[in-house]
Amino acid sequence: MTEHPSKPERLPFLQILPNLVTILGLCAGLTSIRFVLADRFEMAVLLIIFAAVIDGLDGLIARRLKATSDIGAELDSLSDFLNFGVAPGLLVFQFSMKTETGMGWIFVLGYVSCCCLRLARFNVGNGKIPERATLAKNHFTGVPAPAGALLALFPVFLSFQGMMDATAMPWVAALTLGLTGAAMVSRVPTFSPKSILVPKEKIIWVLISAALIVGIMLTKFWLLMICADLVYAASVLRSVVKHYRK
Repeated sequence: MTEHPSKPERLPFLQILPNLVTILGLCAGLTSIRFVLADRFEMAVLLIIFAAVIDGLDGLIARRLKATSDIGAELDSLSDFLNFGVAPGLLVFQFSMKTETGMGWIFVLGYVSCCCLRLARFNVGNGKIPERATLAKNHFTGVPAPAGALLALFPVFLSFQGMMDATAMPWVAALTLGLTGAAMVSRVPTFSPKSILVPKEKIIWVLISAALIVGIMLTKFWLLMICADLVYAASVLRSVVKHYRK
C-alpha cells in the first residue's frame, strides 16, 4: 500500500498578518536610515514615527486575531531595536553631531546599547519582566523603546519648528540621548495607555480633544510632537520622583 506524502501545513493569512505588519514597520525603519544618509531628515523622522504607530498596531492585531506567537514577539523586538534604537541614534548624530569629535558618537553608542539592553531584558523576561508583567498593572517598567525614540528626537523636533538650531548645540542632542537611554533601562514604573480610564459621560470631550489634536497635527505637526514629548517627559519625571520617595 503506497503512502501518500502528507501535505505541508499551511497557516491562514490572518495568522501571519501581525508579522507582516511588523515587517512593514521594519522596512520603514530601514528606509529612514536611507533618508538619513541622504540628509533628508524630515522624511527620516516621519518614517520613525510611522514605525512607532505600526509598533502599536501589530500587537493589537495579533491579540484581536488570536495570532500571538513566540516568533512574532522576537520579530517585534528585533524590529524595535532597528526602528527605535539604531535609526534614531544615527539620525540625531547625522543631524546635529556629525561635525563633532568622538564624544557625540559615544552618546549614540550609549543610547543604542541601552535600547538593546531593554529589549533583551524584555525577551529574557518572557512574561515575568518588564512589560508583559507590568502591563497587567497598567504601567511600563522604564521608558518603552518607541517612546524613547521620540524623546531622543526632541532636539530635532525643536529644530524643525525653528525653536533652536540643534546643529549649533550638539551637546543638547547628546544629553537628550544619554538621559533617554538611562530612562529606557530604568526600573521606574512609567505611563501606559492602559492606565487611561475614560468615564462614559466624558466620551464627547475625548472626541473633541481628538479632533483638536488632528487639527494641530495637520497644521503644526512638529509643535504637536514637541508638546507630546514635554508632557511625556514630565510624566516620566513625576514617576521617578514618586518611585524614589517610597
